[in-house]
Amino acid sequence: MECDVLVIGGGHAGIEAAHAAAKMGKNTILLTLNKKMIGNMPCNPHIGGSAKGILVREIDALGGLMGIAADISPLQIKMLNTGKGPGVQCLRAQEDKIEYPCNIQSLLSKTENLTIKEGEATSLLSTEKKVTGVILKSGEEIHAKATILTSGTYLEASIFRGLKESKEGPDGEKGSYGLSASLKALGLPIRRFKTGTPPRLKKSTIDFSKALIQPGMDGDLAFSYSTKNFVPLEKQLPCYLIYTNKKTMDLVKKYSPLSSLHNGLMHGIGPRYCPSIEAKAERFPEKDQHQLFLEPEFRDGESIYLQGFSNGFAPEIQEEIVKTLPGLEKVEFLKYAYQIEYDCLDPLSFGPDLKSKILDGLFAAGQVIGTSGYEEAASLGLMAGINACLALDNRPAFYLRRDEAYIGVMIDDLVSKGAEEPYRLMSSRAEHRLLLRHDNADLRLTQYGHDLGLIGEEEYSNFLKRKEDIELAKNLLKSTTISSSDAANQMLEKRGYHDTELGHRASDLLMRPRISFEDLKPFLSSLPPLSSNQSMTIETDIKYSGYIAREEAEVLRQRKLEDVCLPQDFPYMEALGIAMEAREKLAKVRPVTVGQASRIYGVNPADITALLLELKRRKLI
Repeated sequence: MECDVLVIGGGHAGIEAAHAAAKMGKNTILLTLNKKMIGNMPCNPHIGGSAKGILVREIDALGGLMGIAADISPLQIKMLNTGKGPGVQCLRAQEDKIEYPCNIQSLLSKTENLTIKEGEATSLLSTEKKVTGVILKSGEEIHAKATILTSGTYLEASIFRGLKESKEGPDGEKGSYGLSASLKALGLPIRRFKTGTPPRLKKSTIDFSKALIQPGMDGDLAFSYSTKNFVPLEKQLPCYLIYTNKKTMDLVKKYSPLSSLHNGLMHGIGPRYCPSIEAKAERFPEKDQHQLFLEPEFRDGESIYLQGFSNGFAPEIQEEIVKTLPGLEKVEFLKYAYQIEYDCLDPLSFGPDLKSKILDGLFAAGQVIGTSGYEEAASLGLMAGINACLALDNRPAFYLRRDEAYIGVMIDDLVSKGAEEPYRLMSSRAEHRLLLRHDNADLRLTQYGHDLGLIGEEEYSNFLKRKEDIELAKNLLKSTTISSSDAANQMLEKRGYHDTELGHRASDLLMRPRISFEDLKPFLSSLPPLSSNQSMTIETDIKYSGYIAREEAEVLRQRKLEDVCLPQDFPYMEALGIAMEAREKLAKVRPVTVGQASRIYGVNPADITALLLELKRRKLI
């Protein structure tokens, strides 16, 4: 069996990689252990969240699937961080664990050039440090010009509960065994990571009157710019908030030595920003109250996800502890929490194009190169799929800068700094987050998606119209003077301003605190119909124009280093004036630009100055 692009793994990374490759005209095979589990959500069935929601928007702006699938039937959707600045606001949607994978599978079934095949890859085919496909457990061979590894948490996976270990993958699925040894034999560094998931509880045995209701939001809320149908608040399901108490945490501390996280069975490194309940007890021994959320997994079903209660206890201990929580005194379990340990690869062995530095023809994305989360995986899968196709066509790789996308921030972090634990994207990782907002992902990235062949002409035309209307509205704000009138005076006084006798330019008024674009719309003639997202873009661009201009100036200053390319065979160990630690790090990472070099741990500003001098001495710049 032969193909242009082979994608190994049907999780969120594999979905986007296969879809992108097929859309770019390559004969693509998506190899998965179980077709029915494509798009499965083994942990919390939600999409988005802090920073992650912006990733989903960026995936959509580039032509990916995650946002489209998430918008079809969310159980609940809301905008987070609305009380904070626009740079950190983002969407989060609770998804139906059955419907979301069905939506994804339906979208993939309509994708031309894509074949979905069941099978387990047990070793790579290779010749002279070039991957040419895989051998399946059945003995069948699949030959490919480019191979993308997106195996998630399945490689050599083990599930742990208390003192019990079982060889299986997430959510009761079988793991993948054998491929990891093949990767290691070919020179790829293997490491062991771990993660976990909380128990699922029976809805009808929970007393929700003891919990605080957490509703969704009304409005035109969607991840995809193509979405036209929105789920009103009255059709959304609520989540609920409860807290642990002293009895809960006392039991956690009592039983912690018996947890698989502490009893010596597990050796992998876990995620810092998604701690187990045992880790919370250890880090904050004086604290008895920790937030927990009760979240539905299905629209019509009994399963409730106990967010925040990941643990490695045996089932009987889980039951004893959970029944100390308010409203859960008589709860019944549908699934017990578990910890999972798995093999993954060092992201430092991959370039910014997500291509292996060791094996030609091999790309990787998602948790197999050290990330955590559906959104991070999907973003990396999309970029790996794009770059695999570009490599086959002998075209330059596609990179996103840190000032262009959260995707660019994440990839740069991974391939420049590595991941000593499962990497989670957060808004604090982005130094230019005012430029990388939820509302402007299409303005930042849709042109790229169209140029790559991932955005169709109709969708691109709609984008150009949105962009044109935004510019028209901005110009209207700048050219319109709002004179004294009863309506204008009333609006200004309502917002706490009393200079009502003067005329004001609309854009100047918008820059004032407490005055919104909605306040000014009645005074603007010829204003085109605008979505709430467009209105947010207009308001943010004008209200924060000074800060945005400052950010853009800093980006231009930093871009000088990004424009200085580094030869991949540069002899760093022979370079003059660079500290030995920096030389070793540079030789290991092999940065593409001086800008990337400056972000490597152990490389200091003095080393960058010396590197630039060495490049000049060698007449490379």
